[in-house]
Amino acid sequence: MRNIYFVLCVIASLALVSCDDDGPYEDYLVARPILQDAVSFKAEAVAVTEPVPIVSSGKIYAYGDFIFVNDVNQGFHVIDNQDPVNPESIAFIKLEGNNDISIKDDKIYADSYGDLVIIDISDINNITISSRIVNAIYNNDVWLYDTDYPEADFYEYGDIDYDKDIVVGWEVNTERRSVKEYEARFDCSDCVFENVAEDFDNQSPATGQGGSLARFKIIDDYLYVVDYSDINIFDIADVENVKVLDDVQVAWDIETIYSQGDILFIGGAQGMYIYGIENPEKPEFISEFRHGTACDPVVVDGDYAYVTLKGGNFCGTAESGLYIVDISNLENPELKVIYPMSGPNGLGIKGDTLFVCDGSAGLKVYDKSDAPNISLINTFEDIVAYDVIPLSSSLLMIGEGTLYQYEYVNNDIRLLSTLQL
Repeated sequence: MRNIYFVLCVIASLALVSCDDDGPYEDYLVARPILQDAVSFKAEAVAVTEPVPIVSSGKIYAYGDFIFVNDVNQGFHVIDNQDPVNPESIAFIKLEGNNDISIKDDKIYADSYGDLVIIDISDINNITISSRIVNAIYNNDVWLYDTDYPEADFYEYGDIDYDKDIVVGWEVNTERRSVKEYEARFDCSDCVFENVAEDFDNQSPATGQGGSLARFKIIDDYLYVVDYSDINIFDIADVENVKVLDDVQVAWDIETIYSQGDILFIGGAQGMYIYGIENPEKPEFISEFRHGTACDPVVVDGDYAYVTLKGGNFCGTAESGLYIVDISNLENPELKVIYPMSGPNGLGIKGDTLFVCDGSAGLKVYDKSDAPNISLINTFEDIVAYDVIPLSSSLLMIGEGTLYQYEYVNNDIRLLSTLQL
């Protein structure tokens, strides 16, 4: 009996020693994802409804007599703009996971959780979903569904099939974990970070126009979509049989796309990247213009590229400003001048007029006829300016759930209408 008691004591002592190796222990919050089958989830994420209030206004797109306003990750609002003085919200296209669209020949091409969704608007009163190409832009992953992340000490994702699962929520429990394990979360000496993604007047009248913050661009029979690192290319000549072509890798943190002729200008957090599309199926790298880390939309006119950089917060450390870059030699872009800005977002060009959305500092209007030297013509204050689209006879601007329209008057512009979404 005494021997058995001794053996039990030894075992208990060893257990305590092994525990002490990883100890001490404390209670921590551990979050695990709640999953739903992606197919059924996406089926529930698409609908056409009556107009609804906007939650978070995003990008804008103009097509014929209609304006489309993105509601970030929710879908987009359809505005009848036949009378720009009295625009009318007529429908909401619920498309969860959506941030961008582009339109050609009455077909909307939109993103939804990395899928390419094609929507028929030939009858604006009977909008229908034509098709959905799964994972055409980027593969679904655990980050795509915009759930609120709970306050937790550990996030354990388990065995997720990224092609089949969507995270729709989180389950949080209190569990006993070693302090050593908790502190190890902040040690990233052995971490390996992988790449997880793979001018309007010159366009066809059947193609609409997006703003400078767009990630979608249609040129002739090709749709170019930039994700976080790549140019995704689609042959849309036959809308019933859209061809998904090979991606072209650009860099990390790609944000926007713009074109002039057969040249693509890709805006990224680290710089502007220039690609030629003489062969539209295989964009070829020409050069790049590097700058400090910042949010970076770009528009181009003639020999100059106009780049707004917004530093601070998640955008980076670069100085906020308007950067004017000489691109007369595409292989050697050269910075000419920097104009300080408060917190610039999108921008646009109409003739010799440059429009810059400077966030809470409002909409700024410049004369660029002597580029790279520009002069301030007007400032519309007391508004938050996000992005603009210069049309042939008017200017569209979006900011904080309000759509503004301005008309061109000689060398200036004046407010035409506002629409609270």
